[in-house]
Order: sequence, then C-alpha cells, then structure tokens
Amino acid sequence: MGSRSKARKRAVDVLYEADLRGLDAVTLLSERLAAPEAAPVGDYTVTLVEGVAGNRQRIDDVLVEHSEGWTLARMPAVDRAVLRLGLYELLWSEDVPPAVAIDEAVELVKALSTDDSPRFVNGVLGRIAGISDRLRTSIRNLEAAEAAAKERADSEAQS
Repeated sequence: MGSRSKARKRAVDVLYEADLRGLDAVTLLSERLAAPEAAPVGDYTVTLVEGVAGNRQRIDDVLVEHSEGWTLARMPAVDRAVLRLGLYELLWSEDVPPAVAIDEAVELVKALSTDDSPRFVNGVLGRIAGISDRLRTSIRNLEAAEAAAKERADSEAQS
C-alpha cells in the first residue's frame, strides 16, 4: 500500500470516528496528534481531514444530490466517510486524477465496508466525476462570492 493510500485510510478512520461521535474531524485529529502515544500522521492525512471538514456542507450537498435515493443517514458510516474523502479529492485536489480518486475510494470500501459498497461508491463518484468540471466551476464561483461578501462585511464593520 502506497503512502497516499495509507494517508487516505488514516483520514477515513478519523472522519468515520468523528462522524459517529458527533465531533469535529479536525479537532479529533488534533487531539490524536497531541497524544503522547500518537503514531506519526502524514501531511496528506492532515490535508484530507482538513479539506473534508472545511468543505463538509458542500460535499454533503453534492453527495445527497447525486446518490439517487440515498440520504446521508441511510448510508453506512464507513461509506459516508469514504465518499466524503473521494468527493473531496475529485473536486478540490487538483493533483489527483478522477480515476485515482474513485479507485482509491472503491479499494477502501472493499476493505472496510459491505459487499455492496464498492459498487455504490463507484456509481456515486463516477456520476460526479462525469460532471466534475462543472461542479468545480460552480464551487469556485460560490467561494469567490462568499469571499467577496465577507470582505464587504468586514469593510463595512471597520467603517
């Protein structure tokens, strides 16, 4: 297993635990890193956990829209964590080809979840990959509009 694959597995572990316990994933990861007995965590694991946590609402919105009849609550928790990570890599990680993001997600659920999960994860991420350019553009436009609105609000608050 390559170093990025290990980082993804570690990130899924944190995302899964945070989801089940109702905790913030970044806070949980920070607690894990601060523990004296903590195993080293690679930079890519941190990037993934922070990226998923920072974009969680958008990620969940896209997942719900493209999961064809599945709510987030209905999905097995492991599948949900893997889908969030895979979607983050599809839409926000410019150095990860879509096929790699999907393949890595499928391999994770093969090892961690149900027999039906690989087909489900592949289907959801495959549908999203087909429109990923359009989604990336929409997300960037939304983020730019939010940044501009925040800048205006900050400017008005200083006046």
